[in-house]
Amino acid sequence: MNTRTVYVPTPDGIALATDVCLPDGARPVPAVLIRTPYGREAHRAELRGWAAHGFAALAQDVRGRHGSPGEWHPYRGHERTDGAATVAWVRTQAWSNGEVVAVGASYAAYCALVTALAAPEAACDAGPDADPDDRHGEGVPDDFHRDGVPDAVIAAVPALGLTETAREPGGPERLWARAGWWAAHGDRRDSDPDALARALADDPRLLEHLPVARLAERLAASLGRELPSWPGLWADRARGRLVALGSTARLPLLAVGGTRDPFAEDTVALWRGWGGPSRLLLGPWGHRLTADPAAPARARVNLGALYVRWARSALAGRLEPTRHGAIALGDSGRWHSTRVRSIHRPASAPDATGQMGSEWRAGADRPEAESRWSFGSPTGLRLLHGAEFNADPDRPVRSDDLAVPADGERADRCLLLSPPLPRPLDLAGAAVARINVTADTPCADWAVRLTALDPAGRADPLAFGIVRRTGPPGEAADISVPLGTLGRRLPAGARLRVEIAGHHFPAHARNPHTGEDPVTATRLAPSRRTVNPRGSALHLPVVARRRYVEPAPEICR
Repeated sequence: MNTRTVYVPTPDGIALATDVCLPDGARPVPAVLIRTPYGREAHRAELRGWAAHGFAALAQDVRGRHGSPGEWHPYRGHERTDGAATVAWVRTQAWSNGEVVAVGASYAAYCALVTALAAPEAACDAGPDADPDDRHGEGVPDDFHRDGVPDAVIAAVPALGLTETAREPGGPERLWARAGWWAAHGDRRDSDPDALARALADDPRLLEHLPVARLAERLAASLGRELPSWPGLWADRARGRLVALGSTARLPLLAVGGTRDPFAEDTVALWRGWGGPSRLLLGPWGHRLTADPAAPARARVNLGALYVRWARSALAGRLEPTRHGAIALGDSGRWHSTRVRSIHRPASAPDATGQMGSEWRAGADRPEAESRWSFGSPTGLRLLHGAEFNADPDRPVRSDDLAVPADGERADRCLLLSPPLPRPLDLAGAAVARINVTADTPCADWAVRLTALDPAGRADPLAFGIVRRTGPPGEAADISVPLGTLGRRLPAGARLRVEIAGHHFPAHARNPHTGEDPVTATRLAPSRRTVNPRGSALHLPVVARRRYVEPAPEICR
């Protein structure tokens, strides 16, 4: 199982550095392809693992990164055509039996997905908001695209596009994560994972400088290089392209994510909307999945073995034509099954958003029992303080500090607390806060942070959501703040704490409250807020009928 490096040609003449690891023996075998901007050499142990199980395994540096020449432009159309060229090349090799599984995590998951969706009927212009750079493959023959489509996809913690990574679905900008990623990987051939940490050591208030659009100029001094692509990151606003294209797919998908991963909802949306057989594995993990040392021991899964088993089932056509999966209940070691149910609505009947047609709904997203925790109720969430508070961007509520003020003097958030749970509580599915609120500014962000307090008072983040609202100052509004997909078992005696604030900095850029774009604004103003407990509530997905499963058999059937 020796690994060798080859250079795979693309239609425009670029040769992409690719490591190939073949299993022992001479018979043709299926292949696994990983296309990554993070360095193909980091995957050599993974390639050997696939090869040991009878797969030809390939890891490729994307165009303009590490060993591959060309220019590096994240999320541009070349990822599709380069991926298709590589799959087509694999199928011409003597060691290939023609079957290919595209695999990737984070940006590499994006590469796998756009390659899977590269067929002409799926890769056509998506409408007026489509990225013009996605026409990179125009003029490429249709048979090239067909030969370049893999047979199955494994997408872990998928970073689905510029907008999906830069902004929350509700609008606010993900400042910390994007500054860190762009400092480490943007506008350079290699990676520097500690770049932002060094820049913050030089200037601890780096992320406070305005405007956000010119942050790269301040980073340049620490990085010793320019970041010309930084402003363009914020210009893209089209969301959901890949999820929409995925509805046309017919090949199998395994979507893997973590309830603590910032892209968890994109993982769930991809799985829910996929047109072919799809499986979801959602563990109690962050973006590094089980590689994170902080991952709960009882929730560890041998992802490598699971991927091999799923790939074999997918290629053999043994997967049921359904959308189902498993969600871990925190670190309890228990996994709860979830399933998407198809509900067809006649074309004449609009949905809640006014759109026509059909929709997909998930069993875990619509649990058997929804628990409503009313604000201001002794049996729900008791208001501690902050029904009126001041959201001051010069003194924002911080995302990196779970401590809360002990009293309500000069409140900077609304704070609520539940009574102790009388018995253990299993949560699996989508949570949402529905709040009746008022702001005295034309634009306001509403951040809701849900924290579990164990019987000893230790705080553990449970869920978070943030949305942006514009409207007449002083006008009361009913707002829904999605809190993501939960998977947790709460012990008896635990309490739920809810914070409602106007900022979540530095994870998210500060709303200036002036109506200006937070990316270009240079002036900040405070915002007076009111939360009306009447009509406000937290809605949690309580598991009424426990359907515990083992994750590997559930994913692979």
